Amino acid sequence: MSVPASLIVFALGASIGSFINVVVYRLPAKLSILWPPSRCPHCLNQLKAYDNVPVLGWLRLRGRCRYCKSKISVRYPVVEALTGIVFLLVFFIFKVSIITIGYWAFCSWLLALSLIDLDTMTLPNQLTQSGLVLGIIFQMVIGYSSSGSWVELVKHLMTGIVGAVLGLWLFDAIALIGSIVLGKTAMGAGDAKLAAMMGAWLGWKYLLLAGFIACAVGALAGGGAILLSSKKLGQKIPFGPFLALGAAIALFGGKAILSAYLRLFFPIS
Repeated sequence: MSVPASLIVFALGASIGSFINVVVYRLPAKLSILWPPSRCPHCLNQLKAYDNVPVLGWLRLRGRCRYCKSKISVRYPVVEALTGIVFLLVFFIFKVSIITIGYWAFCSWLLALSLIDLDTMTLPNQLTQSGLVLGIIFQMVIGYSSSGSWVELVKHLMTGIVGAVLGLWLFDAIALIGSIVLGKTAMGAGDAKLAAMMGAWLGWKYLLLAGFIACAVGALAGGGAILLSSKKLGQKIPFGPFLALGAAIALFGGKAILSAYLRLFFPIS
């Protein structure tokens, strides 16, 4: 049953990826994400259901609108396929569980926020705030479902709250220090809100790991872009995708990374 289950999970993820494409396009433009139905942005003709099948619809149309023959960005099927792969990865690691459903939602929020940040250099409050609330609820559900104890519910609730507060304060502090050192705004307010959302889902330990990874990868990417002359010194780059990448690495490999770190620097004699 693993193959049919995997196909179902991939199809579900690809369908969510199709909706993420809608959110990424419409939310920054302040359009409804529910109405009108999917349509060509050029000729505004509504897409047929069979043309809107994730990945396959784009391939069937050979990347062009059925009506006006305008090119359809390859990013649409890529996002759909990527979301399907992420859903499969979560499913393989966490199996059939409430945790899997929760992390599907978390990864979907991270992907949508990353793409919007890449497109517009903004992280919409609608997504960061709703993601934070969902993270707190997720912690409460996991706490209660793991033992049926209200004590565990409160413990997990505090884990989410502490992680969210730490994320907000930590990146606000980084932004403040960076602004003082550079003499200009070093980080947008949306990054701290995204970090707060990550803290609600991951807890403070994995938040710190995700933040460290994000800063390290961001510094390497920024330095590499400057060396390759694709970016000028002081030019802004979106940090949200690096935070999302750090969160994904912490989610899938955080336990192993922290264990290796502790064995390396704090060996048990």
